[in-house]
Amino acid sequence: MNEDAKTYPHTDAHLAKGDWNPVWDQLQAIDPGFLEAYLAFRSVPHRQGPLPAKFKELILVAINAATTHLYGPGVRRHIRNALKAGATREEILETIQLTTVMGIHACNLAIPILMEETASDGQ
Repeated sequence: MNEDAKTYPHTDAHLAKGDWNPVWDQLQAIDPGFLEAYLAFRSVPHRQGPLPAKFKELILVAINAATTHLYGPGVRRHIRNALKAGATREEILETIQLTTVMGIHACNLAIPILMEETASDGQ
């Protein structure tokens, strides 16, 4: 089948609803089939499952805001989606506050090691 003749329903759906990462434009240009497969996989929890859309969006806010990701455009997109799904400003704020707990783990891990390593130096 000619690549141009293929259809990409997940790609089209993501574009239509505005749930689109601009980086995907480049992937779509070089391998639209791979992008379609990724978007199909990524969409499974959105299509099914017991969590309401609001909670799914709050989780996605947390993932995008996490210290291991820090993806601003995703935070913005999912905050907008959470608001549309009925989340309050306070619920979004608490989600962000809970996400900050991830950052403290660096101290929880490293400070005891620092104390152990410097204890023998008498510091």
